[in-house]
Order: sequence, then structure tokens, then C-alpha cells
Amino acid sequence: MPTNLTPWTAVIPLRGGSKGLPGKNTRLLAGKPLYRHAVDLALAAGASRVLISTDILEVLSADLPQTVQALQRPSELCGDTVPMAPVLVHALQTAQVKGPVVLLQATSPLRQVADVQAALQRLASGAFDLVMSVTDAERSVLKWGQVQPDGRFVPLSSPEHCFANRQSLPPVYKPNGAVYAMHAPWFIEQQSFVSQRIGTVVMPPERSFDIDNVEDFERCAALLSSATQGNPS
Repeated sequence: MPTNLTPWTAVIPLRGGSKGLPGKNTRLLAGKPLYRHAVDLALAAGASRVLISTDILEVLSADLPQTVQALQRPSELCGDTVPMAPVLVHALQTAQVKGPVVLLQATSPLRQVADVQAALQRLASGAFDLVMSVTDAERSVLKWGQVQPDGRFVPLSSPEHCFANRQSLPPVYKPNGAVYAMHAPWFIEQQSFVSQRIGTVVMPPERSFDIDNVEDFERCAALLSSATQGNPS
């Protein structure tokens, strides 16, 4: 159920090209196109506006809910090497967004309303410029390092971690790409996700799947089917 949060905008980026799974954003998942899972979640979480940044003609001409708008993404922002920041800036400026924004990538269909609302609540605290969803990662990465041209090993974290038992290492988390919350004016000025004030919302691994290939897609389909069967209502 939507909460009494400040009116906010969801932005859903959809690019037509995908090397791992062509056409994945419009591919049917549990009876509807993948991108509609993100749209429906945004509306269920209480978004006052939903912006879809896309070059996919099928989406641009789709019959969408009243508060959902498909924006034509410029061709120069559609390449597979284009970072997300300029895509988001273009959407925010084109739609003249002023308030809180949540970036919802369509490839994370297992996130829930509670994940989005938790990120917005944390952003509203004023302690962070950006709030992103994370999930548990393998803590042994703290043992890793880089090898310099002279052959010297430089640890990625504290040197003592390189020689510790894995079980004694502190927990590690990684971004899962499901939810990013920020204020539009800050992001437009910054034109980057980078900040020293990044807050987190921890999501369990079973909700943190990111679809990149057909195996990921089929796994998510199975999980959604299982969840539906377990909750017939």
C-alpha cells in the first residue's frame, strides 16, 4: 500500500539492444512484459509519476496508465556503452522533475514495494544524497588486491584481511541494481551517482536477481510462479 511519502517520480530506463538476451525488456514474464513489472511496482509503491526512458517503439506506442509517460530516448544515449547517469539526467530534465526520484531498472523484477518505500524513507531522513539497494556478497573479496606494474600487491581493503580466515572477515554488501533513490535537483547538478553520502537498503538474495540472459529470465519466472502459487490471493 502506498504511504504518505512526499510525491515522487519513478524512472524506468529501457534500451532496445541487449546482447545477453535480445528483446528482454518486452519479453513476457509471468504473463506480462518485463518492463511492466517495474511500472506496476512503481505505481503500487505510490509513485505520482512514472517515466519510461526508451528507444523501443513497442513501448513508446503502448497503452500505458494515465500517470505513466514514455519518453523518446535520443539515439546517442542508446548505445550499450552509455552509462546510466546521462540517461537519467535526460529523463529528469525532459520531464522537468523537481522532487524525489527512484530509478527502477526493469531487469530486477523480484524487488518489492517495501524495498522502494524503505529507500524513500531513508532518503527523507536527509542524511544521504543517494540511497541504493544492496545484498550480501562473498566476504572473501576482502582478501583481494591489485598487482602493480612492479609486481607489488596492494590490498583492496585492510592488509590483515588478506590473511584472515573467511569466517572472521566482516560482512560485505554489493549493489544489486534494484533501487536507487535521490533528489532530482541534486542528481541533475551532480550528473553522477558518486557521493560520500550513500545510504543503503539491504535486500535478501532471493529478491536481488538481475536478468542478463535467458537463464536469469527463466529463474525469475520460476521464482515468480512459485510465489504466486504460495500466495493465491
